[in-house]
Amino acid sequence: VCSSDLNRLDDLSGLGHLCAAGVVFMTLVAVSRILRMRGFWDRQGGEPDLMAMLDLVALGTVADVVPLIGLNRAFVRQGLAVMRRRNRPGVRALADSARLNGPIAPYHLGFIFGPRINAGGRIGDASLGTRLLLTQDDAEAVRIATELEHLNRERQEIEVRMVEEAEAEALLSVGLDENAAGVILVASPHWHPGILGLVASRLKDRFRRPAFALAIDQNGFATGSGRSVPGIDLGRAVREAVEKKVLIKGGGHGMAAGLTMIADEIPRLRDFFEKSLGAEAIRLRAEHSLVIDSALTAGGATLSLLTEIDRAGPYGSGSPEPIFGFASHRIIDAMEVGTNHVRAKLKAGDSSTLEGIAFRAANQPIGVALMAQRGGAVHVAGSLAINRYRGAESVQLRITDIAIPDVS
Repeated sequence: VCSSDLNRLDDLSGLGHLCAAGVVFMTLVAVSRILRMRGFWDRQGGEPDLMAMLDLVALGTVADVVPLIGLNRAFVRQGLAVMRRRNRPGVRALADSARLNGPIAPYHLGFIFGPRINAGGRIGDASLGTRLLLTQDDAEAVRIATELEHLNRERQEIEVRMVEEAEAEALLSVGLDENAAGVILVASPHWHPGILGLVASRLKDRFRRPAFALAIDQNGFATGSGRSVPGIDLGRAVREAVEKKVLIKGGGHGMAAGLTMIADEIPRLRDFFEKSLGAEAIRLRAEHSLVIDSALTAGGATLSLLTEIDRAGPYGSGSPEPIFGFASHRIIDAMEVGTNHVRAKLKAGDSSTLEGIAFRAANQPIGVALMAQRGGAVHVAGSLAINRYRGAESVQLRITDIAIPDVS
């Protein structure tokens, strides 16, 4: 239900962009309407408050990375309003365990709540997230949220190790030749199956091409996940591989796919993907560009500007946050913080400053360049967000890319 590739051919609703949570909600709305027409709710003493459930619909919509267009935008906007009231014990406990400050935003759903809820299914008990969101007991909510917090930290540690190994293997196939491989496919008997999708996503971001990560079990079978780049339909390629008997089973949509195969067939699968997707992937990478919506200076990145930007939201898949370019700003400080993040302080010619952060970039080209350019000038691009710390609010630049000014 999350992709036009998976919709029924006779579906004329125009709602193919909904995720499963959105489909379920619309089904409940339709059922409630029919029961209302039949007088059922009059006999039962009133209708259920479906609007109070929109916080869960918003969470599912953002975490499922479906396009924030049409009805999905309404779900997220209204769902956030419900969620910010913190009436649901599970939401309160999750926000508190993550030390979330300020009003809940789409970013928190995708990068704070989603990973913690999913951590149970990845390396622990998949029912934890459901129980957390359904419980009405505050103590139970705190207990489950605390367990998910621990599982998420464990998941992060496993992910770091797996990504390091996967990147090292990928570099062997890519090397110094940007056109050496159009598709990344790595595998190991030591990897946790629940983390494969995250590893594939990191590889896709690192090498800017479709990527698959596979775990090989003791019986000689391999299961894996793939993540794609815009313009490459991964689900279709996987289904074609099933038809060609390269895979035992597999499926997905344009941007993500899963598969199961005999491990000995991995070289054949790599060759299949290279022939079917490689040339197009290389062409798209050569044409890759970052669209900048507007130019700013550090002094122009104000809280009032960010308030106006937020009013045009919510932002997410299919409705990205505006990207701003900051030309010739000097890096007066840059350091590694947290788990492989790089924090940098930028200074404009008028002496105004702006804090920036590049997530998971310490060992990536962006992070390395930021720290190498301390004291020097750079062009920087990214999106703006509010940073809340010890009760104070400031604007933070989430760095997407940088370039060294041409001084020749």
